[in-house]
Amino acid sequence: MHVAIVGSGPSGLYTADALARLWPDVEIDVFDRLPTPYGLVRGGIAPDHQSTKAVARAFERTLSRSGTRFLGNVEIGRDLSYEELKAAYDLVVFSIGAEIDRPLGIPGEHLRGVYGAAAFVGWYNGHPRHRDLDPLLDGKALAVIGNGNVALDVVRVLAKTLAELADSDICAHAAERIGAAHLRDLYLIGRRGPVEASFTPIELAELGELQRCDIIVDPAAVSAEVGPEVPEKEVKVRQRNLEILRSFAARVGDPKPMRVHILFNAAPVAVLGEERVTGLMFERTRVVEGRAEPTGERFELPVDTAIAAIGYLTGPLPGVPFDEKRGRFANDEGAIEPGVYAAGWCKHGPRGVVGTNRTDAGVLVKRIAEDFAANPPAGGKPGSREIDLLLRKRNVRVVEFAAWKRIDAAEIARALPPKPREKFVTAEELLAAAGD
Repeated sequence: MHVAIVGSGPSGLYTADALARLWPDVEIDVFDRLPTPYGLVRGGIAPDHQSTKAVARAFERTLSRSGTRFLGNVEIGRDLSYEELKAAYDLVVFSIGAEIDRPLGIPGEHLRGVYGAAAFVGWYNGHPRHRDLDPLLDGKALAVIGNGNVALDVVRVLAKTLAELADSDICAHAAERIGAAHLRDLYLIGRRGPVEASFTPIELAELGELQRCDIIVDPAAVSAEVGPEVPEKEVKVRQRNLEILRSFAARVGDPKPMRVHILFNAAPVAVLGEERVTGLMFERTRVVEGRAEPTGERFELPVDTAIAAIGYLTGPLPGVPFDEKRGRFANDEGAIEPGVYAAGWCKHGPRGVVGTNRTDAGVLVKRIAEDFAANPPAGGKPGSREIDLLLRKRNVRVVEFAAWKRIDAAEIARALPPKPREKFVTAEELLAAAGD
């Protein structure tokens, strides 16, 4: 059995692990367009969440398994085609995630100073695609639109002092820019109410530990109970969020130099400004059956920078069936075409945390096993042999796992403790560190 997995993030590597357990003799090639593996673990998880990033150790074991190869710096649609993958492998799994920012869809969102969270997070995490974002952090007020964990991450990273970030792996260029900023007011703004917010209690509680920040919450905006409309399995988490928000609202003490304002029931309707953002216009909402409905009441918020953290889309790949409306690969419970599947966010959209992908991978591999039992592959496909010939013929610089380990060692060696690593942030630097 020859398998290609396109994307080396959590969904792809959990799928690789599950397939190897199902078929011990399987040969798996894991492709990534970057020279580095691990996807969002490297480029999406907040740099100060090192304990979460530790899952990379499990992924390293997956990529070190005999019969599994990592082929970094190989882009499907550029270096290899979809048809070539299908011709070479018995099974192809796409697990490329969702890294395109969902647009706000309001006037003014293309002004200077307005960014998507995927791009902004990629900038401070050293993603080569976003290294040159150069965000404007020269003002006093910044707004993050969204009430999920990514929105919390952005606010928290911006609010921390350099001392608080010292043991993170935030990139040097971002740490320098954030350290030089003079932000005083950070706004975390949700379209719906606190009950509907999708952040987790652990992430929310972290805001209360920031050294230089007051957390501002209107106590009248936070209900005492979640209400009967909340599904039973979600009551505990949402109730805990309300408790944390009420504790923030009840805080007293000497004012701190920075304030994080948590606002609810405010839907953005326009970005204000001529050349760059100078403010945001919002319409107050009320929640009806879980949805935010406009009330007609509007207000403006003066800000110098705005970051939208309202979700992500998967980009299309040449030849792969795509659902334009949903922004993901067209699939039926993971199945795209016979022998071709989607895993993770490119299958079902952005949801869950890293560990969610392990459960999803188990469900997908069960589906694959059932499909293959009902319709066994014809066999005889060349697998890696044919792909290696194509890549050599096209002079593609492939970064295998041993080369990634050289990058990894070099990044660790160049960091000043307690920083765990100093990332290389351009393709040129990464390939140079990979060696021959």
